[in-house]
Amino acid sequence: MQQPSSFKSSMGFKKRQLFMVLCGIFLTNALLAELIGVKIFSGEGVFGLSGAQIPVLGTKLDFNLTAGVIIWPVVFITTDIINEYFGKDGVKRISFLTAGLIAYAFLVIIAATALPPAQFWQEINSQGPNGTAFDMDFAFSKVFRQGLGIIVGSLVAFLLGQLLDAHVFHWLKHLTGSRKIWLRATGSTLVSQLVDTIVVLFIAFYIFGNWDLKTVLSVSVINYLYKFTVAVILTPVLYVAHSIIDRYLAGDREVALETFIAQD
Repeated sequence: MQQPSSFKSSMGFKKRQLFMVLCGIFLTNALLAELIGVKIFSGEGVFGLSGAQIPVLGTKLDFNLTAGVIIWPVVFITTDIINEYFGKDGVKRISFLTAGLIAYAFLVIIAATALPPAQFWQEINSQGPNGTAFDMDFAFSKVFRQGLGIIVGSLVAFLLGQLLDAHVFHWLKHLTGSRKIWLRATGSTLVSQLVDTIVVLFIAFYIFGNWDLKTVLSVSVINYLYKFTVAVILTPVLYVAHSIIDRYLAGDREVALETFIAQD
């Protein structure tokens, strides 16, 4: 297995390509998860079932999840692969870059939703599927514009979760060496996502919202159950990904940064 890169000026050409591809996948899915995360869907409804009404901390909750969770597993896997082949530095670089671009995306969305709508655009899109009238500009803003608490909570939780994942991953790797990929990958994800889940809900709905602490913890349990299950189920995918990447990087030659840029 390839050793984590220290990001020196010389690195295997294929490894540089791999890092660029992984960064693209990570950044795209992290940004998409933030944008579609405003929709809350029923996990039971996907399978045509009624609410589960799971008793949690004295209350009963259904599996109501943010739409962002459908692609967060891609972020989990990509983070673990970057951790494995490029070390903590690789995860930190892409995490800070992604957080900055997410913040930029939110600023652009705020500016776009503040623009006055054209009258003809409003009129063309004023009729719903059943002939009911609605305000298209209001709907546009409602879908894309999130509350300050959710934006701040998402960014803080994202960065904290990613940095914690990197440190836990390499702590476990130090204990296990090159063995037990499943332990460091799944273990780091479970720890980081526990913190991520609680932090985003605490900031968004306890500090900036009107939820009490009991509600925050109850909803956190439901969301974490999903993430825990997905992390365990995806473990075999990590082994497949490692096998493919190891074969791809076999015999990779080191090239200077300037050479890589010229070839690219």
